Amino acid sequence: MVLVGIILVLMVRNGKISWGPALVAALFGFLLASSDLAPNIQDFLDSVSRSISEIDL
Repeated sequence: MVLVGIILVLMVRNGKISWGPALVAALFGFLLASSDLAPNIQDFLDSVSRSISEIDL
């Protein structure tokens, strides 16, 4: 969550996204987190995180 928040702030600062769409994205995230899809999304993100951590460079 913190990482996505940092990315969102950096995108706003670099002019990639303006404050209006950033606010809509944040509100959408809060609403999505309280939906029935939240556990499935968390499981998916956890599996992606595990897969990335297992990559040997």
